Amino acid sequence: MNRSAVLCLPTLLLGAILIACDLPTYAQQQAAIQRKPLLQQDSPIPGYQVIMNIVEIPAGVREVRHTHPGPLMLYVLEGTLVLEHEGRPTATYNPGDAFLVEAGKIHQGINTGNVPVKLVATLMGEKGKPATTPVP
Repeated sequence: MNRSAVLCLPTLLLGAILIACDLPTYAQQQAAIQRKPLLQQDSPIPGYQVIMNIVEIPAGVREVRHTHPGPLMLYVLEGTLVLEHEGRPTATYNPGDAFLVEAGKIHQGINTGNVPVKLVATLMGEKGKPATTPVP
């Protein structure tokens, strides 16, 4: 074995060990958030639509920071949701809690628990605009 291979081997082994140790965390973060459409129809307000979904956030997963073009009303069915919301302190919501996210406010739902969070999410937004816009 040449000298540079001998010097690189410990670094490569350490990297492989660190990646292997972090695989469960990485896999959890990549678990998909599920959205089951319940309703999508024009609103009685011209130019607006209503979208209602059941949203399921797996344990240990967080949404990307994002906004909506209209108000978002949420009702927690199961689990505990931590919500980071622009202009408000971080809040925790449990089954039976309902809350509102104002149009255009940056927010992020986080499931820090061991069970999925299930929510009913209802959005009133301008027709033709994306329902969600990611924010870096």
